[in-house]
Amino acid sequence: MKVQVARVGKPHGIRGEVTVQLFTDAPEERFAPGARLLLEPSVPLAPAGVVTVRGARWNKAVLVVALEEVPDRNGAETLRGARLFAEAPEEDPGSDEWYEHELVDLEVRTGPEDGSGPRIGVVTGLRTLPVQDLLEIELDEDRREAVLPFVEEIVPVVDPEGGFVVVTPPPGLLELGREGGPAAGGEHDGDGSGGGDSGSGAPEDGR
Repeated sequence: MKVQVARVGKPHGIRGEVTVQLFTDAPEERFAPGARLLLEPSVPLAPAGVVTVRGARWNKAVLVVALEEVPDRNGAETLRGARLFAEAPEEDPGSDEWYEHELVDLEVRTGPEDGSGPRIGVVTGLRTLPVQDLLEIELDEDRREAVLPFVEEIVPVVDPEGGFVVVTPPPGLLELGREGGPAAGGEHDGDGSGGGDSGSGAPEDGR
């Protein structure tokens, strides 16, 4: 199984380095020298859709990556917007960690833990952050994005087979968590950190 670990951003400098938007909380492992990553879509510099990490370093909060196949800035420009994937280990059915791809498109419901309550939105992503993971959802009411702490107290049930998560947000939390609101935690940029690859260990299940 493959999981997305990053999206390529802007070229950095003239030696072929690129910035990346991370979707993993293990960048040192995923971008260790010699690591091979799948590239989608492929480019002329990597027609087989595979690239090899030459090196990686932090520039403030942004990870800058050098790839064996990319010799210069012009080559780096051809990778802009491409997605980088890594092979993930087989999932342990008893694990309480979740990958972003397992959560996206699940219905968000409130009420009883059996999922019989009303739908309020759909999961659109997972931000894996150092302090606390955030579940991104699109609200049905106004189609706006909101975020919720991905902890058992607020997201007590995740049931991929049933196609839903159950949330129990405190009053007002969804309003505060809307993008652009005081609890939104900032916006994504093309080169910063995101979340998703290594999983999140919050709620109990539906597995």
